[in-house]
Amino acid sequence: MNREELKRILPHRDAMLLLDDVREQEGTAVGHYTVRGDEFFLKGHFPGNPIVPGVILCEILAQSACVLMEQALAEGKLPVYTGLNNVKFRSPVRPGDTVETRCRIKRAKHPFYFAEGTLTVENRLCVSGEFSFAVTGE
Repeated sequence: MNREELKRILPHRDAMLLLDDVREQEGTAVGHYTVRGDEFFLKGHFPGNPIVPGVILCEILAQSACVLMEQALAEGKLPVYTGLNNVKFRSPVRPGDTVETRCRIKRAKHPFYFAEGTLTVENRLCVSGEFSFAVTGE
């Protein structure tokens, strides 16, 4: 699914929609985002040596995993982080890089969902971790 299709599932818009595309492949969400270099989170992080902040990389993973929760994210429902565990940052992500996410839901007990994922650039592992969400709203 492309950015417009993602907007039917994710509540994120404009500068906070951090996926270009996602597809589901055998229970795994495989997503992509190309870092253009003009994103708000690169301004000042770091001057002359821009690196995507770790918190943004975690957000990219979360958005990718939320595609697998499409049924639970009916209109008015929001997925919010409830935890991050065993997150490891192994390699920096820079402007021009296209990241690939691979996320899966390990277990779910509505409204809580527990996921794990990796984020790579050209098969180079950049981030791995486990994370959880609660689906909130009416």
